[in-house]
Amino acid sequence: MIIGGLEKFTLIDFPNNLAAIVFTQGCNFRCHFCYNPMLVWPRTETPEPDEFHKEQGFSLIEEKDLFLFLESRRGKIDGVVITGGEPTLQADLPEFIRKIRALGFLIKLDTNGTNPYMLEVLLKEGLLDYLAMDIKAPAEKYEQVVGVPVNLDNLEKSVKMIMASGVPYEFRSTLLPVFHQAEDIRNMGRMIKGADRWYLQKFKSDTGLVDATFEKKATYTDKELESLALIGGEFVKECQARI
Repeated sequence: MIIGGLEKFTLIDFPNNLAAIVFTQGCNFRCHFCYNPMLVWPRTETPEPDEFHKEQGFSLIEEKDLFLFLESRRGKIDGVVITGGEPTLQADLPEFIRKIRALGFLIKLDTNGTNPYMLEVLLKEGLLDYLAMDIKAPAEKYEQVVGVPVNLDNLEKSVKMIMASGVPYEFRSTLLPVFHQAEDIRNMGRMIKGADRWYLQKFKSDTGLVDATFEKKATYTDKELESLALIGGEFVKECQARI
């Protein structure tokens, strides 16, 4: 497992659980507004901690040291969030999760939905306790938003698999005015129609991004985001703005 960083404690990233966050390294998307740019590009060597990691509040760690840390947290936290980057790109993800679960921790997985085949393996083996999938844009804008070609069929497979899994889940979307208008929210809502939960969150413009030209782009106000959540609520059971 190529690990890009560790956040030792979070109260908000795993619903109803105290957790640590493991950041995997490497992503197959190049979202212009991604605020974890150092986790996007794959690496083969362990770099020294830099200002990015310090600013984001997590540290670099090797897998053996991660498991030593998790051993020390048994009984103190409930679960581990595996995020990225894009975790499903890592071939040893099932084995990695098995080792974490063997220590007694619950697992939340964050994914962009591009690898339904890995999701199927994880779900069939019962390795996941919570799932979060990003919905980046309506189908017709996906490639524009993520910066690379996209297999939309795989995204659709992941959405259906997650919704039918019986595992608690959420969909979430980072919104910014340059890409997402009211009709886009409707079209995104149609992609996940009937889902349990969909959270809309603000684009962060005050940090380093994959595309530096987006660092000064406008973001939505709280009120505007709440209005978009009302539109999203027409398609799912619960749609909320994460303010």
